[in-house]
Amino acid sequence: MQTATLQVSPALNHGFDGFIDFLRDQEAGASTLSPKRFGDVLSIDVQTLATQAHVHRNTISRAPASESVQKFLREALRVMRAAHDLSGDVGRAIFWYRNEPLPPFGYKTAEQLVSEGRTEDVLRYVGSLEAGAAG
Repeated sequence: MQTATLQVSPALNHGFDGFIDFLRDQEAGASTLSPKRFGDVLSIDVQTLATQAHVHRNTISRAPASESVQKFLREALRVMRAAHDLSGDVGRAIFWYRNEPLPPFGYKTAEQLVSEGRTEDVLRYVGSLEAGAAG
């Protein structure tokens, strides 16, 4: 499944910085992330992305620069970056974010936890994994 994601999106072949560059929405502003591109790379439809961000689905396409949409995308990227720093691979980080059930959190995925507003909890968890690997 990871291999298919990498083939679908060449943006993942340039490391995490290339992934971030791919997500930039130049039309909406230099600091705006594109929810469409985010959804495309993660294979998330508009309705699912809207549900995760707790906005109406029309907000994703009509107001992609809205604070609620951008906040969700930034939080998701923070977690993916932490996972990338641990694994060294963008595709693995995305796969982990979307699919890996986390035992300390009732087997919810990082994606579910970020949608619930628990980004800091996930980041602490990833930090503990990193500390365990280092020490």
